Amino acid sequence: MIVIITGMPGSGKSKIVKEFERRGVPSVSLGDIVREETVKRGLELTKENVAKVSIRLRQELGQNAVAKLAVVRIRELLEGSNVVVVDGVRSLDEVGTFRSAFPGEEIVIIAVHTPPRQRFERLRKRGRHDDPKTWEEFEERDWKELKFGIGNVIAMADYMLVNDGSKEEYEKKVRETVELILASSRGRA
Repeated sequence: MIVIITGMPGSGKSKIVKEFERRGVPSVSLGDIVREETVKRGLELTKENVAKVSIRLRQELGQNAVAKLAVVRIRELLEGSNVVVVDGVRSLDEVGTFRSAFPGEEIVIIAVHTPPRQRFERLRKRGRHDDPKTWEEFEERDWKELKFGIGNVIAMADYMLVNDGSKEEYEKKVRETVELILASSRGRA
């Protein structure tokens, strides 16, 4: 089983990934793949360079470029685990890449929705090199994500977690959803 995690930046995707990892499930981050490609190309890890490499990869390999690069890693991880988590899927082209590469695997999509103001505050506190510093940068980044097609992936989700309450409420939703999916995967194994 391949579990795809999607959602806008700052929505709470990493909490889901960490909960799966805590239970021994390996993961692949599409964002990490782009950052690794940036370094491989001899570029410093800046917001601008990562964005350029992301665009360049899509020009070189197609809109599903990052998913294509992830297939090898996912295949390796599936040799040792019956479930693999893929974090950061942004388009239906990427979902289609996984469906084509793994025709016998069930693919489950978990989407997270968090109101924009909450996401903006989280990203400001997180402080990663590519996180927006102003509301204008935040909106610009959201529009880029939406142009990639992330809204379509969110619309196709098998599970939708709304992260607009307390940290404890969200963590409970995450635990329950992960347990449900893992129980389903054990039933198929």
